[in-house]
Formats: sequence, C-alpha cells, structure tokens
Amino acid sequence: MTRERADAAKNRAKILAAAADIVAERGIEGLAMAEVAAASGVGVGTLYRRFGDRSGLAHAMIDASEREFQAAFLTGPPPVGPGAPPAERIRAFLHALVDRTFAQLDLLLMAETAGPFARFGGAYDAHHRHLTLLIARARPDVDAAFTADALLAPLAANLVAHRGARPEVVKPGLDAVLDGLLTPPD
Repeated sequence: MTRERADAAKNRAKILAAAADIVAERGIEGLAMAEVAAASGVGVGTLYRRFGDRSGLAHAMIDASEREFQAAFLTGPPPVGPGAPPAERIRAFLHALVDRTFAQLDLLLMAETAGPFARFGGAYDAHHRHLTLLIARARPDVDAAFTADALLAPLAANLVAHRGARPEVVKPGLDAVLDGLLTPPD
C-alpha cells in the first residue's frame, strides 16, 4: 500500500472538511466541485484528479464512517462484533447499517447512483461477505450469498429515499424477514 505524501494528506483533509461544511450549510445539492476547490484552497483540476467527480467526493466523505462501521463488526464488542451468536449478530449488524445509511443518506444517494454498479464494490462487498458468513453459520441450509443480497437490497439509498422510509419502519421490517429466515424449518 502506497503511503500518501504529507502535503497530499493535508490537502485531502482540507478538501473533505470544506466539502462537509458546504453540505452542512447548503445540503448535498450545494456540493459543487468548484466551490469545494475554492473553499479548500486547491485547484479544481486537483479536485477532479483526486476524486473524479461529485460521487467520488461523496465516497471519500463516507469513507471515515465506513471504516468505523467495519471496525465495529469485525473487531468491536458484541452483538455487532464477534462473540454473539450468528443470528444475533446478523440482526445487530443490519440495525447498525440502517442507522449508518440514514445518517449519510444524501451522500450515499450521490455515491450509489453515479452509475449502474456504483453501489457495488468496496463497502457493499465487505457488508455482503460479512453477512454471507454469518448467514452460513446461522442457516447452512440456505443460499447465504443470495440471502445476504436480499437483506442488503432494502438499504439501497435510492430505495430508502424513494419509499421515504424511516429507521423505525425499516428495522422492524428487516426483523420480520429475519424472524422467518433465522427460524429453521422443522
């Protein structure tokens, strides 16, 4: 892994702070690359080379909370982290993912809808792998990979926004699905 130069890291931090300030002040609609460049004191070209476009910038803004979330389910305390039974971890993971999704819904909408496969990759793959492993332990008789996709699908940012969903509706909905899934047939 290549280490980021000190000046590049400093610029990245300034860019992300400026972008966060703009989003806090004007919402995601106010996030313009030229304004972020001006507010952070870097050239627009630098911004585009670094992040590609607004969706790349949104991904970078999401990155810190995603790293914290992954640390929680990989090494954090139970029930999200190791140590709880698989079924309990699945439920806790999905509830935590609901909270994380709603906390950054506007950024996720921008990042996940940049192209037909923008939602998939990095974070989605990590979430999918984690759920697949837990599902395989809890219910070895089901297709764990397909089931993981089915459980993650309702948390697509565009679907959450389209439905006008709220965490207090999404969590019980997922719980109902999990109750059926996690109860093995007789």
